[in-house]
Amino acid sequence: MERQQRIVHFAGSVQGVGFRYTACRAAAGFDVTGYVRNLSDGRVECVVEGAPGEIDAFLAELARQMHGYIRRRTEQTAPASGAFEGFGVRY
Repeated sequence: MERQQRIVHFAGSVQGVGFRYTACRAAAGFDVTGYVRNLSDGRVECVVEGAPGEIDAFLAELARQMHGYIRRRTEQTAPASGAFEGFGVRY
């Protein structure tokens, strides 16, 4: 299956609660690459690449672990860029 990229924005009480750390730990369990970062408007942006099923599983696990903090999630899909070697935090 072809790899894809998803750009996901999480809104709610998602900064200052270990969201980025949790995303990195969750990503380690899946075949995904990309990054997570805080945005100046209070949201968290997660850019993730991988097979659609791996991305779905990663995002489901992240949502499960951070369920009390996420109020809204938006998502865009594009072809994978192949620009990432791993998954980490960007500042």
